[in-house]
Amino acid sequence: MLPQALENAIEALGMLPGVGHKTAERYAYYLFRSSPKIADNIADALANLHDNVKSCPVTFALIDASEKISSLYDDPARDKATVLVVEEPLDIYAIEQTHGFKGTYHVLGGAVSPIDGITPDQLHIHELLTRVEKDNVTEVIIATNPSVEGESTALLLDKMLHDKYPELKVTRLARGLPLGVDLSYADQITLSAALENRTKI
Repeated sequence: MLPQALENAIEALGMLPGVGHKTAERYAYYLFRSSPKIADNIADALANLHDNVKSCPVTFALIDASEKISSLYDDPARDKATVLVVEEPLDIYAIEQTHGFKGTYHVLGGAVSPIDGITPDQLHIHELLTRVEKDNVTEVIIATNPSVEGESTALLLDKMLHDKYPELKVTRLARGLPLGVDLSYADQITLSAALENRTKI
């Protein structure tokens, strides 16, 4: 029988996505055996998380609570006429690591998924449509995930954007087979995209 405090820590850590009971046990035991300062630092970081992080009211990217708007939108060097649309805030930082995109972002807050009860009106689609007009957007790049939900969301966005702004350029990130992947292991969506986006050698 484990001490109650350790059981509580295991149960709390087990609430994290992708953390099973055994992994939660290892984490809890590691924190117990380590310097109390490590556990204190983690506890402080978690305690301050909700108070010190908020969503940008324009892009819905994550920003410091002290900021009014995302620097990735407010920066004069950013091209407001080009908007890259992602599902979740952390997707922005994956794109930013490439140092190859100089436009602005828009976070949907998920993807359309009837099974999970996520409908289009729960996403930040209306705000995107408003931004197109307000910022004189000339291109919207859809960068939803290559999943069934991501594809459905992309098709919906494409239709809604073209219905309201017929002249707007709507593009998708190129999709296909990553280097080092065997054809036999590729899923149907990836293979279809690779065929559709094939290039000249």
